Amino acid sequence: MAKLAPRDLAQVLGTLPQQPNNGDVLVGYDMADDAGVFRLRDDVALVQTIDFFTPVADDPEIYGRVAAINALNDVYAMGGKPLTALAIVCYPQKEDLDVLSQILRGGQMAMNEAGVVVLGGHSIDDAEIKFGYAVTGVIDPKKVITNAGAKAGDALVLTKPIGTGAVSTGIKRGIASESTVEAAMKAMTTSAAAPAEAMQRVGAHACTDVTGFGLLGHAYEMAKASEVTLIIEAERVPLLPDVLDLISQGMLTRGDKNNRAYVGDMVEIEGHISGEMQSAMFDPQTAGGLLISLERGKAEELVEELEDAVIVGEVKPRSDKLIRVV
Repeated sequence: MAKLAPRDLAQVLGTLPQQPNNGDVLVGYDMADDAGVFRLRDDVALVQTIDFFTPVADDPEIYGRVAAINALNDVYAMGGKPLTALAIVCYPQKEDLDVLSQILRGGQMAMNEAGVVVLGGHSIDDAEIKFGYAVTGVIDPKKVITNAGAKAGDALVLTKPIGTGAVSTGIKRGIASESTVEAAMKAMTTSAAAPAEAMQRVGAHACTDVTGFGLLGHAYEMAKASEVTLIIEAERVPLLPDVLDLISQGMLTRGDKNNRAYVGDMVEIEGHISGEMQSAMFDPQTAGGLLISLERGKAEELVEELEDAVIVGEVKPRSDKLIRVV
């Protein structure tokens, strides 16, 4: 199941009536960020997000765990600490309820490991399985990290390899190798808690988690919000095993087309970059890594500390394009 096309969603949101001005809304949906932030006091703000999707793994417990990690990562991307969650369950009434029990178990275990309490949730009878969470966390309002703070001269750090969309399609078609599936499951079940803590400590300027809009879609949102141009070095972007081969066999989702349409002509990709690599950078991710903008020295410190983190580019003053892939 793909997200609604981001361009279509933006058009719909643009038709909604303006909400009453509230100075405690620090991050709203109009800012295209990973989560909403609402100030309760001078020293405490709520961080809220919601995410759910169809199965991305054959193992129900792993699917539940991935869904939990995916939702939690939106809070971590803002620099927040998740506290509570509500489960969202769409499940066929006639299907085996033991499978649902395993999905819920996997999700709750991941939440509890993160120190998050699942307070309840909501379920409906649906022909297609969907599962996820609404998560609430807290943050000091002065320490919120949005996608709008990237500064010229910063380096860009990506904390996970990309390609889960192509791998998930390969799994459904039965052509993804066991080692590729294992690598993808490891990536999708790895929390962003450690990168989030590290980026807060060293002082990141901006962050977003790379999910449904792909690396270039989320980079586009960061560049637009920050009024800068991001340079992405394609050869430095880490990939899951066999991703380019899977893409060459047509293992793409609707998100590839939707994400290309979203960024439009504001992304310039140099001609030597293969079509497969271009698709990998537009590939929708599930529980993807964080894309972090911070000073070069701090970026090097972050990469030294985090196992899979890689410097994939840099931030330049705003030019005619928001993204240049070189």
